[in-house]
Amino acid sequence: MMEQKNKKFKIVTLGCRTNQYESQAYHDQLTELGYTGVKEDEAADICIVNTCTVTDSADRSSRLEIRKLAEQNPHSQLVVTGCAAERAPQEILQIGGVSHVVPNKDKEKLLSYLFKDQELPEFSIKHFDAHTRAFVKVQDGCDSFCTYCILPYVRGRSHSRTIDEVLREVEGLIANGFKEIVLTGINIGDFDGNKPEETPDRLADLVRAVDKVPGLRRLRISSIDPDEVDDDLLDAVINGKNTAPSMHIVLQSGSNVILKRMNRKYTRQIFMQTVDRLLAAHSDFTFTTDVIVGFPGETQGDFEQTLSVIREVKFAKVHMFPYSDRPRTRSSLMPNKVPPDIMKARKQEVMHLAETVAYELREQYVGRTMTVLTEKTDKMHPGFLSGHTENFLTVWIAEGDHQSNELVTVKLVENTPHGLTGIVDGN
Repeated sequence: MMEQKNKKFKIVTLGCRTNQYESQAYHDQLTELGYTGVKEDEAADICIVNTCTVTDSADRSSRLEIRKLAEQNPHSQLVVTGCAAERAPQEILQIGGVSHVVPNKDKEKLLSYLFKDQELPEFSIKHFDAHTRAFVKVQDGCDSFCTYCILPYVRGRSHSRTIDEVLREVEGLIANGFKEIVLTGINIGDFDGNKPEETPDRLADLVRAVDKVPGLRRLRISSIDPDEVDDDLLDAVINGKNTAPSMHIVLQSGSNVILKRMNRKYTRQIFMQTVDRLLAAHSDFTFTTDVIVGFPGETQGDFEQTLSVIREVKFAKVHMFPYSDRPRTRSSLMPNKVPPDIMKARKQEVMHLAETVAYELREQYVGRTMTVLTEKTDKMHPGFLSGHTENFLTVWIAEGDHQSNELVTVKLVENTPHGLTGIVDGN
């Protein structure tokens, strides 16, 4: 394999964890080819933008990043991929400086657009730069066709990797020092191990297999729908050796009327039953979620039902999205659009409530001793390291002799709006 001397690259990633995984794979491939990643203010020979189109804002951000890279790197090969590029390739090509637009179906072959007839490294990740937890893509695509979502059109039908492929990648990441693995995908509940319908693997099978990898200390599942947390998956998570007692379970709305309009496959009751089953199995289980405000036809009563679920569950974190019309989706044609001022007010109310309930949740843990995986420093908190407990509560500890990617035992002594403050056991 021919190495490229003194060549430089830059990658910009927008959107989901699946995009983050793919961009890391490009990073590792280019590094193996002898390229060096550079900072924002340095010129690069190859620039890659992995775009997102889930909202109007994501589209705008994608175009902005492409233009910025084109201006800063006029002599580079600028490659654009991802969902915004899939949705509007001609629009992307019209941006000056773009060399190639790579469709999502060719994402894993992106470098072949640049290195013709050259043997290329495998599309997989060995590191996860700037993270202490590594996201591993196990599934892509979606067959659900929620009425607001463009992803089935730009990501294609659901397809999975095999368990063996995932295990090899996880083993490599652990060998490189990662302690925590997050299994991710566009619709991870559809995982079937790339097997025929008669003999599919299930997500629970994958969780049990990864949980047994030597050296793993924590295992999490990314975004999943509540109806996909069946008894087998619950058992795999609750009884795993390294599985974390937290899960990102998608709500979107607390109103059954809106959920039906969204073409979601569950009800408010199913969501709450899933939460209750997990809490009954592990009292420290915590939840994060996604919420959309201002879906067409959402009344104040519908919105209040969403707020009531947030109050009842006390999510550790709520990812809030104001509704955004996406071309080709059914909801873009629906009547009774929520006015922007009302949507903005509802957004602010959800954000305020989410912070309140997360604080209330953390308050229950003051005085407890728990294990924290340290992650990063922050300019806003000089002298401190942040990290998470196994059930995904944010904790700050004095930096002292500690660095990122350490598992430390911590006494939780104070709750603040930014997270819990902890004292390392023995300090």
